[in-house]
Amino acid sequence: MLIIKLVAFFSGAVLMGLEIVGSRVLAPFFGNSIFVWASLISVFLTALTLGYFWGGKLADKYPFYNFLSLLIITSGVFIFIIPFIQEPVNDLIFQADFGQKLNPLISATILFLIPSILIGGISPFAVKMSVKSVETIGNVAGNIYAISTIGSIFGTLFCSFYLIPAIGTKLIINLLGLTLLALGVVVVLYNKLLHRA
Repeated sequence: MLIIKLVAFFSGAVLMGLEIVGSRVLAPFFGNSIFVWASLISVFLTALTLGYFWGGKLADKYPFYNFLSLLIITSGVFIFIIPFIQEPVNDLIFQADFGQKLNPLISATILFLIPSILIGGISPFAVKMSVKSVETIGNVAGNIYAISTIGSIFGTLFCSFYLIPAIGTKLIINLLGLTLLALGVVVVLYNKLLHRA
C-alpha cells in the first residue's frame, strides 16, 4: 500500500533528520562532545522503544487512518515548536548546571523525547494497517521497517550533506515538522477518498 510506505519512509527520514539537527540545537550551550551525542542517541532510542510499545497497543485498538493521521500531525506540531523553546530550555539547563553529562541529557529529553515517541508509534500502525493475513505478518513488518530505515538513511544524509550547510537549524526543524503535518493531511485525504470509493 503506497500511502503506508510513504508514511514509513517520511517518518523515518524526519526522525533521523531531527536527531542529526539535534546536535546543532544542543551545541551552542553544551558543546559537541561525546556526552551530547550519547544523550541524543539515548533519548531517541528510548523514545523509539516507548513509541513502538505504546504504538503497538494503540494500533491494535484503533487501526484507522484517522488515528494514524492524528499521530503524525501531533508529532509534526511538537517538532515545529522546538525552535521556539530550544533556547529558553537550553539556557535554563545551562544556568542550573547539572554537570557536563546530565545537562545535554536533560535538555535532549525535554526537547526531543515526546515528538520522537510519537514518531516511534507510527511504525506499529503502518504494520497493523498493512497486514492482510496472519501468514504475511513477518514479511509486512520486515518491509515496513526496511522502508522506514531507508527513510532514516535519507534523512541523515539529506540533513547532513545538504540542509545543514544550506539553511539554519531552526528552519530545518520547522521544515521537518511541516513535512509531518503535510504527511498527516495526505493520510486524511487518502482516507476520505478510500471511503468514497
